[in-house]
Amino acid sequence: MSPRYELSRIRLADGSETTVYVVVHPRRTTRVRVTCFEEPRRLDHWCAANSRPEAIVAGFFVRDPWRPLGEVRVGGEVITHEPIAAPFGPTRSCLHVEPDGAVALAPRGEIADAPAGDLVQAGPRLVADERVVVDDGDPEGFSAAAGQFDSDITAERHPRCALGVNEEELFAVCCDGRRTGVDAGLDLAELARLLLSLGATDAINLDGGGSATLVHRGHLLNRPYSSVDQPGPESRPVVTALLFDSR
Repeated sequence: MSPRYELSRIRLADGSETTVYVVVHPRRTTRVRVTCFEEPRRLDHWCAANSRPEAIVAGFFVRDPWRPLGEVRVGGEVITHEPIAAPFGPTRSCLHVEPDGAVALAPRGEIADAPAGDLVQAGPRLVADERVVVDDGDPEGFSAAAGQFDSDITAERHPRCALGVNEEELFAVCCDGRRTGVDAGLDLAELARLLLSLGATDAINLDGGGSATLVHRGHLLNRPYSSVDQPGPESRPVVTALLFDSR
């Protein structure tokens, strides 16, 4: 089975609209991998140059020097990263891919101290056990530790990326934003409800804003805007990504 692509315009409660891109990967025939770039890369350009047709941006990063914000493991090996500000490291959500390819979304504290396979911290968790959980306060510290970001990523509407899962499928989701009168973006609760409507039983927020990048069949699907109404969209160099490989 091949990935399925869906493009839609959704109307929000206040009448605003935004463009949503969804690539649905069958779990039975898809292997998720975490990759971390030694130097930041524009994901769509890297995918084209390396024949990797399916990908989405993964975790957050810090600049000077460029490195992941939060834990990253590739093949069980720890990648140099900026730790999550205490005390939120154990509660910050992760995507963990076990050596057999099984995918799990969970707080870091619920995963083994030194897990095999691939792991990347992102978050916050959007959906858990078929329930929207992003409105349950600030347990992952995104508002309390907003100083590690350019701003509080939980506030307002922005371009967003997310990964949703159920027993049969993986949902790579991205929305546009920051285009006045065209694309409003989504807030995290709206993103969570979108994932739930697609059929995801669990979902995690990934990096977004100007870093929002979704690649399908080797092509950039979304229109990344780092600032509001900039002259034209352009993907931003990122540090980590999720790759969707055919088994």
